[in-house]
Amino acid sequence: MKQLELLDLPELDKQKTKEEVEEALNKYRMYKYLAFEDRETSTTSSWKETVVSQSGTTDQTASAAIYNADTKAYQKRYCERVERAVRRLPQYEQFLVERRYMDREADYMTDLKMYTHAFQPPIGHKFYYKLKWKAFYKLALALDLNVTKN
Repeated sequence: MKQLELLDLPELDKQKTKEEVEEALNKYRMYKYLAFEDRETSTTSSWKETVVSQSGTTDQTASAAIYNADTKAYQKRYCERVERAVRRLPQYEQFLVERRYMDREADYMTDLKMYTHAFQPPIGHKFYYKLKWKAFYKLALALDLNVTKN
């Protein structure tokens, strides 16, 4: 009896969970395919009397360098985390998520195109949406994006 209780999975709010997962996958695409613009510092300075900076403060150049390094590292870790979660999915679910949401051209791929053209042979729309929900459910739990029903 206790073993069955451990396997009980939470009942999720389908719409809100779907929105959270889609938002995470859109964020993934932004980080993966759009170039990060480094912050730059001003190279020309105006003439003014300056006081030597106090200990424990950082100058403009150091702040920009820290920001650039931290942001790039965060984006890389985020993409790797999403990719790991997707790789753990069963083959059909993984294909669906990668092709529909993670591909560079994902903005132009619709659900209709997916189930009529991407899958060979084509699959029915009911099976497609069932498969998609299973993938989203697993990703929501893996990426801690699940929204449970109240």
